[in-house]
Amino acid sequence: MLGMCRGRRKLLAASLALLFIPALTWLYLSAANFQVKAVPLSALVAQAPSVGGLWDRLALESRVREVEEENRALRRELSRPARPARHHGNHGNHGNHTRSYSTEEGTGDSDAQRPVAAGNGSDCAQRPPVDKCETIHVAIVCAGYNASRDVVTLVKSVLFHRRNPLHFHFITDSIAEHILASLFHTWMVPAVQVHFYDAHELKSEVSWIPNKHYSGIYGLMKLVLTKTLPPDLQRVIVLDTDITFATDIAELWAVFHKFKGQQVLGLVENQSDWYLGNLWKNHRPWPALGRGFNTGVILLLLDRLRKLRWEQMWRLTAERELMSMLSTSLADQDIFNAVIKQNPFLVYQLPCFWNVQLSDHTRSEKCYKDVSDLKVIHWNSPKKLRVKNKHVEFFRNLYLTFLEYDGNLLRRELFGCPSETDHNSENLQKTLSELDEDDPCYEFRRERLTVHRTHLYFLHYEYEPAPDLSDVTLVAQLSMDRLQMLEAICKHWEGPVSLALYLSDAEAQQFLRYAQGSEVLMSRGNVGYHIVYKEGQFYPVNLLRNVALKQVNTPYVFLSDIDFLPMYGLYEYLRRSVVQMDMANSKKALVVPAFETLRYRLSFPKSKAELLSQLDMGTLFTFRYHVWTKGHAPTNFAKWRTATTPYRVQWEADFEPYVMVRRDSPEYDRRFVGFGWNKVAHVMELDAQEYEFVVLPNAYMIHMPHAPSFDITKFRSNKQYRVCLKTLKEEFQQNMSRRYGFAALKYMTAENNS
Repeated sequence: MLGMCRGRRKLLAASLALLFIPALTWLYLSAANFQVKAVPLSALVAQAPSVGGLWDRLALESRVREVEEENRALRRELSRPARPARHHGNHGNHGNHTRSYSTEEGTGDSDAQRPVAAGNGSDCAQRPPVDKCETIHVAIVCAGYNASRDVVTLVKSVLFHRRNPLHFHFITDSIAEHILASLFHTWMVPAVQVHFYDAHELKSEVSWIPNKHYSGIYGLMKLVLTKTLPPDLQRVIVLDTDITFATDIAELWAVFHKFKGQQVLGLVENQSDWYLGNLWKNHRPWPALGRGFNTGVILLLLDRLRKLRWEQMWRLTAERELMSMLSTSLADQDIFNAVIKQNPFLVYQLPCFWNVQLSDHTRSEKCYKDVSDLKVIHWNSPKKLRVKNKHVEFFRNLYLTFLEYDGNLLRRELFGCPSETDHNSENLQKTLSELDEDDPCYEFRRERLTVHRTHLYFLHYEYEPAPDLSDVTLVAQLSMDRLQMLEAICKHWEGPVSLALYLSDAEAQQFLRYAQGSEVLMSRGNVGYHIVYKEGQFYPVNLLRNVALKQVNTPYVFLSDIDFLPMYGLYEYLRRSVVQMDMANSKKALVVPAFETLRYRLSFPKSKAELLSQLDMGTLFTFRYHVWTKGHAPTNFAKWRTATTPYRVQWEADFEPYVMVRRDSPEYDRRFVGFGWNKVAHVMELDAQEYEFVVLPNAYMIHMPHAPSFDITKFRSNKQYRVCLKTLKEEFQQNMSRRYGFAALKYMTAENNS
């Protein structure tokens, strides 16, 4: 009987040991924090029976030692860096190797760990790579002049860090599309595609939602991306325009591979207390899960969202909440959060360094411990760069770096990645290759082919032409050294103005600050400022004129230069002349006589009589009478002194008056850059097209003194410059002969006789 009991005790002990050891191993492997604790030998030995024989005890101790050794081996394995695993993303694409991050890494505190992010924590799975040639899709809602300017800084920061082809999807109004289409067309960045979607067609989808946010109706359009973007597009990164990237966007794209189950939205927790509802008395935010989520950066799995009937889901939620909330305060963000509150399984919580929110009173400082931690900076306060943050100076400098960064340097090839054929770029490269680099005038010829990055309507513009079809726009071009003329011109000319400014990226920001600080310029909504970014060694004067000319929306244009002040009332005088001269039914170029002063301070004449008096006193002179008489001699200033009615004059060699013509007049010839023959060639073209030159008897403009330009200095000091200019003139005249035939022979003869 005693032997039988002892046998049962041995069997029971062995059974307990066999059950206990797998249980111990299972507990170890399922520990959430992966802290492997050694199993004390004494503890297990104590559980063994005190009787049963030496052999049994030794066998049990040996098994425990084996378990401990396995534990130590497993600890060593877990302490090693994770090996990257190859994984095929959508469409068979691969990707770069990047770190895996848990939500705890991003937030720096434990309250970010929530049931909605199940599977989001750091585990043994490695992040799948992003192939270097995989296209990354980015969607941005952008409307209006200011947003079109702000989004360029975001695009620059993405392009600076990127190593992948990019496809931008812009949901825009007509203004932003016009600006951004021109910008990307002239930017010519390799491996970048751009598509536009008409926001006007989407308004009916969200216009029923009252929104108090300053973004207006456009702040709701991210809700309808599943319906807007192409049906075969499976995933997209959605960004606000006030975002700045501090890392390669491919790292964020790789996070899509971490989504599990029904997770379709990747979002960062909101870093303010807005959704906690304790900011002020009676503060009542929309429902949200905890602190809620910020929608400045969103990862959308479009294909899964469509299968989940996202459109129906957010609409039903919005309708229900609006019954009590009446309107949204934070636009689409309120509705996204209300949906997540009801369906927490939809969201994958991104580490908060993917959206460091720099609005007042946020917890953004917990998202990073070092500069290297920063991924995405979000200027989500209406104060923008003036926001309160302990490290705001660092963030501001980072933002300004991209703001003033030379965008031409971002035209980098992505080697090893086949890209779609860009016929414009191909044709340009072919034409450039045909130029003779040993030609002494190679740089002049090359400049004609240079594609200058162009940002139209850099500032807000709002003007509708007069309905009587007599309206006229002043057209001019300038560089940074003539900026001081803008206010004076605006005081003299009350009509619309189209200006092309030749600036670097940094100078464009200086101009912006100058304009925004000027009451005169800010009070004018009818001045269009078009930035043509610097590239090459010449001032592309005729390209600038053409850019300004193309943006005119009035029937007539007054072709001026930035150094001239028009007489007071010239705008209305020219409009009356349009009717009197029957400009709509005739080809006329109305000449505005040009004068000059050598005085920086001038009592500007308010009438023709005052001007004649100053002319007689030597305060004023006919323009360039002492250095370039031929340029304006055909105007016949002697006749103008006593004229009371318009009179016709004939074209003569080197004639270059300032004229008003119809908007459809010929463009300026781009071969002429810098100083010399840029206006002469245009006036010659007008004459070849049978425009009549008619001098206005009561109109005038005055050239104000300034330091010589860099290009005129080169013309005067560089013999080769003058030789090349002569060569370009001869080639232009030959082109005129081919285009206009026998009638153009007079230009050759006149030049030879001059």
